Amino acid sequence: QHQIITLGFLLARIERDGQSERYVVRKLGSASIADRGEREILAGFWQMVDRNRPRVVTWNGRGFDAAVLKQRSLIHGLTAYNWHRTDPRFGYDYRFQTEWHCDLMDVLCDYGASPRLGLDEAAQALGLPGKWNGHGAEVADLVAAGDYAAVDRYCEGDVLNTYVLYLRWAHLSTRLSPRGHNASVQDLLDYLERGREPYSHWGEFLDRWQASAQPCPLFVNEPLGQPGPQLPESHLRSEDVLP
Repeated sequence: QHQIITLGFLLARIERDGQSERYVVRKLGSASIADRGEREILAGFWQMVDRNRPRVVTWNGRGFDAAVLKQRSLIHGLTAYNWHRTDPRFGYDYRFQTEWHCDLMDVLCDYGASPRLGLDEAAQALGLPGKWNGHGAEVADLVAAGDYAAVDRYCEGDVLNTYVLYLRWAHLSTRLSPRGHNASVQDLLDYLERGREPYSHWGEFLDRWQASAQPCPLFVNEPLGQPGPQLPESHLRSEDVLP
């Protein structure tokens, strides 16, 4: 049976400019069983959801993470109020929306229509470090050895990979404009640079990311003129495409 050892997170503020967004990192960190109980970690997460009603971004969150959080909360007798009450029809548990809970792995495979990518594979394809500082299969041994700090570092690496993948997907899906995407990336770069001394794994992630040889690991090109073609007023008529 799974148990919560560490809950890694990145909190970002959503700033809106018309129909576009940009994101500002507020805090990157971990809630660890090394300094609090599992019940306290879970209660803190649900309280954050109740207080902020955030957009939650995960990688395989529907298939694993969210389910484990709910199962363990059931055991501890906790209530996830806003998770279930924010939008009863299209809220956090509704699969085919990305406003409340965006499971990037599910979205990028068109909800199972194509093969699922692992986080490491997707991150490295984009030029991110991927799972450079550990793998899930190693966590049980780290816990048995009492090395909770290594588990925290591993989880925060996954969080960073997921966040940058989300920035790129948000740009692909037009939630972020090119300028909003690049501003969000620069904000993250600055945040990691400021924290590299106390948190060396942040600096290592940053260095590996910036050294990538992939075509577009950091910023996207900003359009010189007006953005993209306008949507057509209607679909093509059959006489336009049939002989």
